[in-house]
Amino acid sequence: MQTPAAFGAETTQDGTSWMFREAAQAADVVARQFERNAAVVAELARELRRNPPPFVVTCARGSSDHAATYGKYLFETQLGRVTASASPSVGSVYAASQQLQGALYVVISQSGKSPDLLRNAEDARRSGARVVAMVNVEDSPLAALADTVIPLHAGSERSVAATKSYLASLATLLQLAACWKGDAALLDALPRTPDAMRDAWAQDWSPLVDGLVQTHNLFVLGRGLGLGAAQEAALKFKETCGLHAEAYSSAEVKHGPMALVGPGFPVLVLAQNDETESGTLALAHELRVRGASMWTASRHGDPGSSPGQALPVAEAPHPAAAPLLTVQSFYRAVEALARARGFDPDAPPHLNKVTETV
Repeated sequence: MQTPAAFGAETTQDGTSWMFREAAQAADVVARQFERNAAVVAELARELRRNPPPFVVTCARGSSDHAATYGKYLFETQLGRVTASASPSVGSVYAASQQLQGALYVVISQSGKSPDLLRNAEDARRSGARVVAMVNVEDSPLAALADTVIPLHAGSERSVAATKSYLASLATLLQLAACWKGDAALLDALPRTPDAMRDAWAQDWSPLVDGLVQTHNLFVLGRGLGLGAAQEAALKFKETCGLHAEAYSSAEVKHGPMALVGPGFPVLVLAQNDETESGTLALAHELRVRGASMWTASRHGDPGSSPGQALPVAEAPHPAAAPLLTVQSFYRAVEALARARGFDPDAPPHLNKVTETV
């Protein structure tokens, strides 16, 4: 893989971008987070077992909402708790209150200051929900109004593109699910996840970088626990590389969007290492037969792919932790791709680090 110093964008003193450096810190962030949040997460988990919520609602924007997608599949597959994504504008623009008595209301935010998230969190508390804030800024307005605050402990991010804070959000959801469920396999996976993330950072995805330098459009496919990773990848392609990318479930893409896939159409497949993997790889084969340009990240490999199309995947300590590893490998590749396409990954055009919506 080409190193960040090989390109001409503004860099830190050691020649790397802030995005590269911050993404590389993610494993240490997660290890620190698991340790520091152990007590608050354990107490919340005990309360959730004593008084189980009838359902869970997530509220977030941007990358944090992609983390919420992961949380939805995590809570539903591991805990059997129906989880819905709140549309922030329902409360902040339409001023329509929701019936949330007894619900667990999880708000995910880096800054904890976006007005729409604050308005919805306030409404959720008034309606009788338990509000949990997963936030990077511990003294933020969101943290002040939440019933429980679980800090992300990601530290400051200078790059506009969120990396370590996104992975910290996934890790927070994973730790909460493991403690809430009390599952031995999930709990055992937590301390092993940071080392697995370090292994993921070392994976060589340079074939993806080389293949997408001249690309204009792209599909990113995932499913289940891996759908949020596909959504996050598509966003990062757009904001750091100027590359139009759309994320789809490997099941949903067959309901219309697949008609666009023909000879040479680029597709990145992120095959989650669980019950969805075989179906996702079968779809990859179908698209390859159509002549699509394919790159597939799969722990078990993609039998039909050429050596340059198979992207190596680090071994996860538990399938539920696999999306953290996939995204960690992807971040290194997309940072290099941004530079190869002539973009500064730290300063996407027209974007700010903190986005406040109403």
